[in-house]
Amino acid sequence: MTLKKSVALIVIVLLIDQISKIYVKTHFALHENIEVTSWFKIYFIENDGMAWGTKISDFATFISDRTAKVVLTLFRVFAIFGIAYWLYDVTRKKGSNILIIAIALIFSGALGNIIDSVLYGVIFNDSHGQIASFLPTTGGYDTLLHGKVVDMLYFPLFKGYLPSWIPFVGGRFFTFFEPVFNIADVAISTGFVMLIVFNKKVFKN
Repeated sequence: MTLKKSVALIVIVLLIDQISKIYVKTHFALHENIEVTSWFKIYFIENDGMAWGTKISDFATFISDRTAKVVLTLFRVFAIFGIAYWLYDVTRKKGSNILIIAIALIFSGALGNIIDSVLYGVIFNDSHGQIASFLPTTGGYDTLLHGKVVDMLYFPLFKGYLPSWIPFVGGRFFTFFEPVFNIADVAISTGFVMLIVFNKKVFKN
């Protein structure tokens, strides 16, 4: 797996991710959804934090939400440079194809969500009660580094009440799978799963 091929994979994933996000952002109002099947919906939400909407300020209460958002975005930007160097180093050393593909997927997914966090607040207006416009004349919904990540893939495979005999959560209404995510998240998750499942093959030493 050469560096050129890994870059091609990154570009393909990134294009699919950004095209899907831009389409949803410019065709759906916030929380609008379309039921594709009984277990799959296109459901537009925006994530202002990390996975499942978690924010740094949820743990460090002395930091404001806006400061926490900038810290998270800058961390992602620095992290992407580290992942890029890792990919370059592994391809240069002719590492395992599985490892190279996994790193390329993680890189493309991370970069996809970084683009949202850095730019979307500037290039789109608000989606609350309306369909957003690309490069609106009145300006974006926020400043640079304060964009929200667009999520739209929702798979409510099962809905129902949990059996009462289950400790702590018994009797509660439960949805599986509850999180809404995007193509970038799929790429990152796939890359990490590959590293875990094939860890003995990719990390021989």
